[in-house]
Amino acid sequence: MLQGIVARRALLGDGAWHDTSIAFANGLIDTLGGPAPAGALDCGDYLVLPGIVDLHGDAFERQILPRPEAAFPLPLALADTDRQLVANGITTAFHGITWSWEGGLRGRENAIGIRTALARLKPRLAADHRIHLRWETHNLDAVDEIADWLATGHIDLLAFNDHLDMVQARLGDDGKLRKYAERAGLSLAEFRALVARVEARADEVPAAIATLAGHARAAGVAMASHDDDTRAERECFQALGCTISEFPRTAEATAAARALGSPTVFGAPNVVRGGSHCGAPAARDMVAAGLCDILASDYYYPAPLAAACLLAHEGVVDWAGAWQRIAANPARAAGLDDRGHLATGQRADLIVLDASDPATPRVVATIVGGRLAYLAEDLPRVAA
Repeated sequence: MLQGIVARRALLGDGAWHDTSIAFANGLIDTLGGPAPAGALDCGDYLVLPGIVDLHGDAFERQILPRPEAAFPLPLALADTDRQLVANGITTAFHGITWSWEGGLRGRENAIGIRTALARLKPRLAADHRIHLRWETHNLDAVDEIADWLATGHIDLLAFNDHLDMVQARLGDDGKLRKYAERAGLSLAEFRALVARVEARADEVPAAIATLAGHARAAGVAMASHDDDTRAERECFQALGCTISEFPRTAEATAAARALGSPTVFGAPNVVRGGSHCGAPAARDMVAAGLCDILASDYYYPAPLAAACLLAHEGVVDWAGAWQRIAANPARAAGLDDRGHLATGQRADLIVLDASDPATPRVVATIVGGRLAYLAEDLPRVAA
């Protein structure tokens, strides 16, 4: 285990930069300041910041299925995902595993497979991997099994998704529908028939949502509603104890979330690319207006780091404000009070960052639980 670091520019829990030493013990930050422990990394003028807490990331799907008919073994894909995470400064990753009525990549077997593979790989993984289960609310057959996952501690965040309307809008377009059918491993005709069967049970969905929300509350698992469109929708989920508004699609839903005190999640790729690829509010504008609490990788792991550096460089918010949105705020929303900022007693999760070129920030080192998980260049050590 690494004993600690010394840094001239460390962003501590008070939101200010400090010239300090940080000593580790038992995977936690033990002391700030004082003599640097022997063997500590000397970070020089690089920035030292809390490790990134990624509340929603599903880029791992590309490692599993890089092409529609080219699936790779889950352990291999997830081990590669782990390396991508720490190389991009992500120390805690909530994997957005979709359990949908579609089947295939987003079906029951794959959800179980990922859970099993993560459990088996855990001793070898560098980052802290957690399950953000994205339940498609029309997947009524999965309710009992998901309730069991909640009761047995296998879900760290439960999201209520409903993409049926998006699929229905593409039923008349073979080209657009084909990606869904291929992902499910079905022909177009089979997939259209599946959509019809799912739609026929729509009246059962509200009760199923209430049931799983009750199980999540009982298990102490945080909940998120996905793609809120209206104030009524956000209020309904809030009443169920679902406090996180994930990717609200309208100004009305975003304003409702703010009025209700619901943390809002937007995509970090939205910031980096200069806007949404699907017509959602511009995340940069939401940050500037104080309406975005959390930025998540969504479908691209380098995005949280790049977005925070861009926002700080352009003066949209200061470094502390930018970093809160990818560390402290997501940790707090998920109920994790042991990480997200650098202070004594917190997990020793931090990154060493070269931000000299804000367009291409470079992670020099990533430390997870006091262990050096990634090192891009040799850093000097403090002599005994």
